[in-house]
Amino acid sequence: LFQVQGPIHCTADRRVYEDRASEPLDRGPYFDISASRNVTALVGKTATLNCRVRNLGDRTVSWVRHRDIHLLTVGVETYTSDQRFVASHFPHTEDWTLQVKYPQRRDSGTYECQVSTTPPIGHSMHLSVVEPVTMIVGEPEMYINKESTMNLTCVVRHSPEPPMTIYWTHDHEVINYDSPRGGVSVITEKGEVTTSYLLIQRAQPADSGQYTCHPSNANTKTVLVHVLNGEHPAAMQHGGQLRLANLPFVMISTTLLTFLNHPY
Repeated sequence: LFQVQGPIHCTADRRVYEDRASEPLDRGPYFDISASRNVTALVGKTATLNCRVRNLGDRTVSWVRHRDIHLLTVGVETYTSDQRFVASHFPHTEDWTLQVKYPQRRDSGTYECQVSTTPPIGHSMHLSVVEPVTMIVGEPEMYINKESTMNLTCVVRHSPEPPMTIYWTHDHEVINYDSPRGGVSVITEKGEVTTSYLLIQRAQPADSGQYTCHPSNANTKTVLVHVLNGEHPAAMQHGGQLRLANLPFVMISTTLLTFLNHPY
């Protein structure tokens, strides 16, 4: 009787296994790639990598840093002395996250979410930690002809998202676009590269001074503007806006040309 029941029991188990294998939900753990994407984060702002694992069962999720094959977390426990790395998981969800607090540019690289199957399976994603760069075209000094239109152009690059706001100051005072002076306006174009144009019509000597561009998610940048009466002898003119040349270089070049052209 024992010998007869044995094979029947095994056959039944095999059929159940085959039936389950044919069902998509029972294929074992797999990654939902649509919810596990590359991340770009700002220096100093917490970065969050998300790993969505379906059909995890009783397996464990770990995070590994590829740069040095360093095991960072297992489950929600941190396995590194760098306490900036924190794993978390909300019950009844399929998302396992790795947070990198106060990220620096050196934290950029590939991180892998691993599941403890046999053999282990993993999904890699890239973290880019960037530091936005602000520049003003023509900095650090600009020379403007009186009565011309002053066009100050502030450019913000390498920002994962456009700055929410950009405002300008003149000699540390916020510029009022509705001031009695009139003729002051700003145009901001947001995108992968964000540009803010400060336009001041009919520039006057009183408009000289320090102009600073203040993006909400990047460093500030300042340009010193001089409004001149007529052309400056050592300046190069560009459509009414003058940028002073390097005076020592101009003087040396002029002296050298005079020497070379001197008749002997």
